[in-house]
Amino acid sequence: MIQLASLDNPSQSVLSSWAGSNPCHNNWTGIGCSNGTATVESYVTSINVRIANLTGTLDALDTWSLRDVETFDLSFNLLYGSIPSSIGNMSNLKHFALATNNFSGNIPSEIGMLRYLEVLYLTTNSLTGNIPYSIGNLTNLTSLNLYSNRLNGRIPNSIGNLKKVVWVNLYDNDLEGPIPPEIGTMSVVQNIDFSSNHLTGVIPSSIGNLTYLYFLYLYDNQLSGSIPPEISGARDLIDLEIGRNHIVGTIPITFRNFSRIGRMYFSDNNISGTIPNYFANYTQLSELHLADNKFSGFIPSELGKRTTLVALSLFMNDLVGSIPRDMNLTKMEKFSVYDNMLSGSLPNQICVSGSLSHFTVSYNLFSGYVPKTLKNCSSLVRVRLENNQLTGNISQDFGIYPELDYMDLSYNKFYGEVSSNWGLCPNLTRLKISNNNLSGKIPTELGGATSLVELNLSSNHLVGEIPKSFERLRSLMKLYLDNNKISGTIPSDLGNLYNLEELNMAKNSLSGPINENLGQCLRLRILNLSTNKFEGVIPVRMSKLEKLETLDISHNNLSGSIPPQLGGLKVVQTLNLSHNNLTGSIPSSFTEMLSLITVDVSFNQLEGPLPKMRAFEEAPKEALGHNKGLCGNNTGLDCPVQLRNQGNKKKVSIVILIILPTLGFMFLVIYLCHLHKRNPNVTVRPQETRAKPFTIWSYDGKMVYERIIEALEDFDSKYVIGVGGYGTVYKAELLAEVFAVKKIHTPEDGEMQNLKSFENEIRALTQIRHQNIVKLYGFCSHSRHSFLVYEFLSGGCLRSVLNQKEQAVEFDWKKRVMAIKGIAKALSYMHFDCSKPIIHRDLSSNNILFDSDWVAHVSDFGTARLLKPDSSNWTSFAGTFGYIAPELAYTMEVTEKCDVYSFGVLTLEVIMGKHPGDLLTSLQSKKGISLAEIPDQRLPPPLEQIAKQVELLVEVAISCLHKSPHSRPSMRDITLDLSVETFEAKWIKIST
Repeated sequence: MIQLASLDNPSQSVLSSWAGSNPCHNNWTGIGCSNGTATVESYVTSINVRIANLTGTLDALDTWSLRDVETFDLSFNLLYGSIPSSIGNMSNLKHFALATNNFSGNIPSEIGMLRYLEVLYLTTNSLTGNIPYSIGNLTNLTSLNLYSNRLNGRIPNSIGNLKKVVWVNLYDNDLEGPIPPEIGTMSVVQNIDFSSNHLTGVIPSSIGNLTYLYFLYLYDNQLSGSIPPEISGARDLIDLEIGRNHIVGTIPITFRNFSRIGRMYFSDNNISGTIPNYFANYTQLSELHLADNKFSGFIPSELGKRTTLVALSLFMNDLVGSIPRDMNLTKMEKFSVYDNMLSGSLPNQICVSGSLSHFTVSYNLFSGYVPKTLKNCSSLVRVRLENNQLTGNISQDFGIYPELDYMDLSYNKFYGEVSSNWGLCPNLTRLKISNNNLSGKIPTELGGATSLVELNLSSNHLVGEIPKSFERLRSLMKLYLDNNKISGTIPSDLGNLYNLEELNMAKNSLSGPINENLGQCLRLRILNLSTNKFEGVIPVRMSKLEKLETLDISHNNLSGSIPPQLGGLKVVQTLNLSHNNLTGSIPSSFTEMLSLITVDVSFNQLEGPLPKMRAFEEAPKEALGHNKGLCGNNTGLDCPVQLRNQGNKKKVSIVILIILPTLGFMFLVIYLCHLHKRNPNVTVRPQETRAKPFTIWSYDGKMVYERIIEALEDFDSKYVIGVGGYGTVYKAELLAEVFAVKKIHTPEDGEMQNLKSFENEIRALTQIRHQNIVKLYGFCSHSRHSFLVYEFLSGGCLRSVLNQKEQAVEFDWKKRVMAIKGIAKALSYMHFDCSKPIIHRDLSSNNILFDSDWVAHVSDFGTARLLKPDSSNWTSFAGTFGYIAPELAYTMEVTEKCDVYSFGVLTLEVIMGKHPGDLLTSLQSKKGISLAEIPDQRLPPPLEQIAKQVELLVEVAISCLHKSPHSRPSMRDITLDLSVETFEAKWIKIST
């Protein structure tokens, strides 16, 4: 029997009845016995203990004593360990089930000894290795279920010996190689599911021999070639799914022979040709999915005449013409034909079913009016009509939708006023009606749509004032009212929209002072108030917007001086103060705007020296012109020097204001460190002050080097806070400030690159200024020690946070979403916004650090470049195992798409709370994933808007893990998508 010693918790209630030596006489729970007689003692025939929280292993299973057992079912428990090879001793087994446990290891080949076995369930475990060839010996098997494991290798061709099998489910594994053509001999099989694996080759034509086949699932693989016409021999097919492969060619004409087909899923392939008109003969067809292929021509007019379609997906093809007027829509729930070249009018009876939930026709050439049935279609959840030529009175054509989540009518020709009905849609999160011909005032009732996350009414002809009721939109993250004719002042209550991240009111007729309460919207990243009639001074409270990345208040009537406090906006990348009446000088505090890239201060009354920083030095002349008297290198005008007499000697000294960026310090450190290495007696020591440790005029390179060595007691191990592949990190305290010092491991050849190469690398690294990137202060190369000096972040690394339950719980969903977005922004900045693109090469959870406010910072960027690229150990510094892009297994070419792949792994790790591990490949290609399977179980499930953001992040992560680098999105696209949160982007979709 199952020995109690093999169980971790033998006191569980289900086992409490397992007392005494004879299970048949003592009525053990879950144990079935034969009928005993006076001469024949009863014996155990079945063990069925399901859903009992049973824990432990089967290591002590006495299989020899169980040779008469016919049913052995321990499914839905917490058992672990391996399946014992002695299972072959249970020679009378007919039903063997260990589903939904934690078993690992291989399926023992001895399982082929169970000649009487009819049902095999080993699903939803962590089994690895190959499917044993001996599986073909189970000639009495009717149901083979091995899905949701980690099985790899090929499907053995011995599977063709299973002549009695009805159900074969091998989906959600890591199986590879071709589908064995021998499956065509499984003459009574009704269900074959090989989906979500890595199968290659062509679809075997022998499938056409399976005349009893009802369900064929081959989606989410890497199958190629054309669709074999012989499949039509399985005439009773009900569900045929071959989507998300590399299938080419056309749909065979022999498919007209199908008589019972109810669902066809061919999406995400390269199938071409026209949509066959004989689909109209499929009288039971309920779902047709042909999206993301290369279909061309018209939607057949016959389609739908005799069908009762529930879902139609034809998006992302090259279809032309119009939607058939007489299409049968009596059961339609999901209708999606976006991103084609379709024209004409939309079907009037689109919601005649009363159950339409998704209606997506965006990015086409549709014209005319909105279908009348949409107005009372209360089942609507998502409606996307953007980028067409539709028209009509928007205030009359749409009703109240209790389930509506997303509505986008942008870039059409709608007119009329914004309907107050939108305010009565309680679940509406996004309303986009930009670039139309709307007029009138914004209704006060719109403030009732309290679930709104994004409201875009830009580029219309709206008038009147901004409703004060907007202060009720506390979930609002994006508000676009730009390019209208809105007047009045900014309501003070907008300052209560604490979740607001993007606010654009440009090109209106707003007047009065800029409301200082906007300084309370501490999450603002984009603020655009340009081209209005604002007057008065720039509010000082605007400097509180520490997350601001873009600030544009140009083309107004602002006056007074520029508040020096604006220098505290350290993550601002774009600053436009042009076309105002600003006076005085540009504050020297602007040098603290470490992320500033683009600046425009033209057409003001400014004077004095330009800040000595890259943004001003590289700004075009047009961005500085038409001022009173700006001077500096960029303008070509030297600023006048100030002369000062010293007593009666009439000695003149020149006082020059020097603002030196970190780059200057870096080169001085490099130079002096090398100078000290060559001549230890050389001392260059300017006057010391109480300035910060890395102020260039306070310390020379030798002093900095010596102070660090002294603070770390010659790199004593007690100061170690981390160890990486190419360096050890120490915590150093200098003059009451804490820094992180990474001591570089000495390469095998004992040499570093020459100083010129170092200088080039340091130049690239010091140009990085971003809120989500760890700041690099300096680098020193010495015969004894070479090290980098970074800012110290007290929150620790991502891996440490996820590995400690208390910290992982504190790292809630909101923080996790913001962390991933921050990492994406950092990589996008490195790839696209630096003077030369910088590839990280080693993105991992060890290299993501947090400050005390849970802001994520990317660290160790580009350090691998410090090693000689032609050295023998170069590849060992190109990434961390588990995060490396697959193409690096066969090529040394490192591109930004390597970072994208690592970002995908990292995103899943943040959401799951652990590295995806061996599940990485299956997660990459899985269809129909339940979102509940992915998020970190230590946290409560994400709710409402956060849940949608988590879902989007999973989609983004999977798109990053594409095997082909060219198929991965860029970090700029990812950042944009995470910003606008386009849930129907052209990326892999996940059914929740």
